[in-house]
Amino acid sequence: MCHRIDVSTRAAIEVIDITDPLDARVDDFRDLNSVDRRPDLPALPGGRVGKALVIAEGVLVAQRMIASRFAPHAFFGVDRRLAELSDDVVEQPGGVPFYRASAEVMAEVIGFHLNRGVLAAARRPEALSVSEVIESARTIAVLEGVNDHENIGSIFRNAAGLEVDAVIFGAGCADPLYRRCVRVSMGHALLVPFAKSDNWPGDLELLRENGFRTIALTPGEGSVPLRDAVTGPSDPSSDPSCSSSDSSCSSSDSSCSSSDVERKLAFLVGAEGPGLKEHTMRSCDVRAHIPMSRGTDSLNVATAAAVAFYEALSR
Repeated sequence: MCHRIDVSTRAAIEVIDITDPLDARVDDFRDLNSVDRRPDLPALPGGRVGKALVIAEGVLVAQRMIASRFAPHAFFGVDRRLAELSDDVVEQPGGVPFYRASAEVMAEVIGFHLNRGVLAAARRPEALSVSEVIESARTIAVLEGVNDHENIGSIFRNAAGLEVDAVIFGAGCADPLYRRCVRVSMGHALLVPFAKSDNWPGDLELLRENGFRTIALTPGEGSVPLRDAVTGPSDPSSDPSCSSSDSSCSSSDSSCSSSDVERKLAFLVGAEGPGLKEHTMRSCDVRAHIPMSRGTDSLNVATAAAVAFYEALSR
C-alpha cells in the first residue's frame, strides 16, 4: 500500500473575506487551545459533547487532508497561504468556504498567532474496522497504551515514510485525530489507514488468522534481537505469516521458504515506561528487543517503532 498525495485531488472553494474576529462563520476554528471549548475534542469538560473536528495546520497538512478521506468542509487562512494552495484548490461558486483573513484577525479567532497561516477543518468520517485496514496490508503497527499525542503523530509519520500500511490502536491510546497528532504526523494520520480495536487483545488472534507474525517490542527478558524476530523461524510451516491460510503462501508451495517469503508483520509497541501489558505480550508470536549500547535499555516509542519499520522494509 502507498500513502502518497494524490496530486489530481483538488478542492472546490469559494473565498469569503472575514474582517470581524467574532464572525460566527469561523467558529469551527475558534479558541484552538481552550480545553473547555476547542473544536477538535469529542468530549468537553462537564460531560458536554464536543465538535470532534479534525483540524489541519499549514499548507502541507491541508494538502494531505484534501487528498485524504477526511474531506475539508472549511478553510481559514491568510491570502499568502491561499496562493500556495493554488494547485490544490479551484475557485467556484458554492464551493467549500475559504475564509480569508489578516494574520491579526486569524490570531484573535484561534487564540494565538499561527505561523503556518492556514487551517482546514473536516468532520470525522465513519471509522474503519480492524478487518478493513489489514485486508491488503503487509506491515502494520499496533499500539497499546500510547497516550502521548506527539508520539502517536511521530509513529504515523514514520509509518508513512517506511511503508507501513496501517496502524491499529489497542486499549488506552490517545485520540489519533487530536490536533497535535495530526500536526506532528505532517498530515499522515489522515492518509495512513487506522482502526481502533474493539476487542483487545482478542484482535491479535484476528491478525494471526490473517497471516501476520505478531512481534512485541520489549527490552524485557525472553526477547530476541529484532532482526531475528523479523526473519522468523527457519521452518515456514511454524510461521503464522507463511501458512495455508495465506493465499499468497501455502505450506505446500515449494516457493515458500524463510529466505524469500515476504512475511506479514505486526509490530506491537506500548507506552513509554510500562510498555506492553504482560498478557498482551503472551498473545504475540515473539518478543523482540533492539540491541542497545552504553547502558541504554530502550528508545522513545516512536523511535523504536521506526527502527522496527525499517527492519521490515530492509528485509
